[in-house]
Amino acid sequence: MLTPDNKQTEIMQRQSDYRPPRSLSHWFIGRPLPTADAAHETIGKSVGLAVFASDALSSTAYATQEILVILAAAGTVAFGYVFPISMVIVLLLAIVVISYEQVIHAYPDGGGAYMVAYDNLGRLPALVAGAALLADYILTVSVSISSGVAQLVSAFPQLHEYRVLICVICVGLITVINLRGVRESGAAFAIPSYFFIIVMFSMIGTGLFKMFTGSLGVVIDPPHIEHAGGAVSGVTAFLLLHAFSSGTAALTGVEAISNGTTAFKEPRSRNAGITLIWMAFILGALFMGISFLTREIHAVPSEVETVISQLARTVFAGQELLYYLIIGGTTLILILAANTAFAGFPRLGAMLAGDGFMPRQLTYRGSRLVYSYGIISLGAVASILIIVFQASVSRLIPLYAIGVFLSFTLAQSGMARRWWRISKLKDTAEPSKPSHDLQYDKRWNLKMLSNGFGALCTFIVMCVFAVTKFHDGAWIVLIIIPLLVLVFITIQRHYKDIADHLTLDKFRGLPAIQPRHRVVMPLSSVHQGTLDALRYARLLSDDVTAVHISMDEAEAEKVRMKWKTWGDGTRLVILDSPYRLFIEPLLEYIEEIIENRQPNETFTIVVPQFIPSKRWHNTLHMRTAEVLRQELLSKHGVVVTDVPYHVHKDIKE
Repeated sequence: MLTPDNKQTEIMQRQSDYRPPRSLSHWFIGRPLPTADAAHETIGKSVGLAVFASDALSSTAYATQEILVILAAAGTVAFGYVFPISMVIVLLLAIVVISYEQVIHAYPDGGGAYMVAYDNLGRLPALVAGAALLADYILTVSVSISSGVAQLVSAFPQLHEYRVLICVICVGLITVINLRGVRESGAAFAIPSYFFIIVMFSMIGTGLFKMFTGSLGVVIDPPHIEHAGGAVSGVTAFLLLHAFSSGTAALTGVEAISNGTTAFKEPRSRNAGITLIWMAFILGALFMGISFLTREIHAVPSEVETVISQLARTVFAGQELLYYLIIGGTTLILILAANTAFAGFPRLGAMLAGDGFMPRQLTYRGSRLVYSYGIISLGAVASILIIVFQASVSRLIPLYAIGVFLSFTLAQSGMARRWWRISKLKDTAEPSKPSHDLQYDKRWNLKMLSNGFGALCTFIVMCVFAVTKFHDGAWIVLIIIPLLVLVFITIQRHYKDIADHLTLDKFRGLPAIQPRHRVVMPLSSVHQGTLDALRYARLLSDDVTAVHISMDEAEAEKVRMKWKTWGDGTRLVILDSPYRLFIEPLLEYIEEIIENRQPNETFTIVVPQFIPSKRWHNTLHMRTAEVLRQELLSKHGVVVTDVPYHVHKDIKE
């Protein structure tokens, strides 16, 4: 037996001087960064607002329109309710922001709803929150870019048939930019984000001024009104709730800052919290301003021309430059809003992967210190959604907000329970220490009440959304989230099973070295590479068997004659294959040997493989060795060894 011992083992550690050489990828994503530079890749509040708030701010470009789409079913008389509904949504925004402000300070390592739920509610609620957030991030990319391109199409209708292609190209561009790192992508997106804020406040300010001076008109030549579902006879409670649920799309992205707290400079909790407050005030002001003016100018919902386009050309009375500035700024912020998802999805995916619920590859930080696999995965899935739903915002929106409010509810419920747990620490000398230390707070009851009330509000909104949007497609999300949770549990079960098999706990040591070692070497022909592999095989064992699959008698005779000369006495087995198959007869032969092998016998397959001098030469060869290796690796109790033979440039193939 090979057992653990206490012998002195020499362990050395040294730092590699290797630096990645320049490559084509450096032109796209930049030069590789060392791990030591991670602290310098964090961002401040101004850049953080552009990175993490662009999604929430951009939703003001379509949230009002989504309310009108629902109200239109009752006729234009129902459009008067758009501003009161917007006020209720802003009130809900304040409740959610207060909760996430507490989350940021309680969980400075990020994770948002997932971490809060895991720490306070348990594994299953945390996985539900994680699934909801991941689905929300994917839909954020799809909806924001589709909406941005819709703004562009409003100004240039001739691009309508190319909108799906334009959307996919935009996803690709943002993916590449995010692969360059958080700091660089944030700097690239900061100017468009602040430009959007400036031009939107300019439009709202101009519109309010004209309204108070009596010079604000109404939309000239409005487009054809579009509404969701069939027409209704009047304004009903269900219709108002339906419109409210559509307008809550304005709250999407609010949680992104709490998920990505680690991206901020120290003190990161303080910087992230201030950024969240900035975002809430800007978002609330823009949303209410747009909704108020939309009602005043009698804008109508339409896929042909967006509400923002109608508002801009009415406020600026046909001044093309100002109109195109609004459209350009809105298009940019909507497209760049996807950056919020690209900042949050990889971090959340890495956290889930670190806990064993997603593939471990998502924890890998690429050459630019970002989670490259998460970024690429998000871009790919979002592009598929855009293609499937043909870049239609109205078709994508129903899938959107239900996951957001589910994560809101779980986050606030978790925080409410956290304050309840903190209340128990008043008379406890040594508080228990879960994943995050708890410290007594004398205002725990007020905070628990605010979080509990917030959880109740967002839960009610989630239920309203699920009911009113069920037939519009919300049922898909109600299926996807449980499926994602099931996938998470399955992945973790796999990792746990692998860990149980590989652990050294209670391991008594390896069995003694096997007394017998057999080697089988498949070959298609006899050449220098074959003889090189034969020499290696004979180093492993004296019991070597070469196997040739005969599909042509003449070729088999050539192999037989050459082997007599060069085989050095090693036995050769020729297997006839009347159906011209190579892999199957060989596998059958190996299976037969495995079934009849002796106990404690090692069985090795030595596969000769020649390597051409140029990579593209591989396309000119069958590459049978690679196919064979993949098949044999699945055979239990078999060791597969490749013996490469490199073909030099001065040797003709």
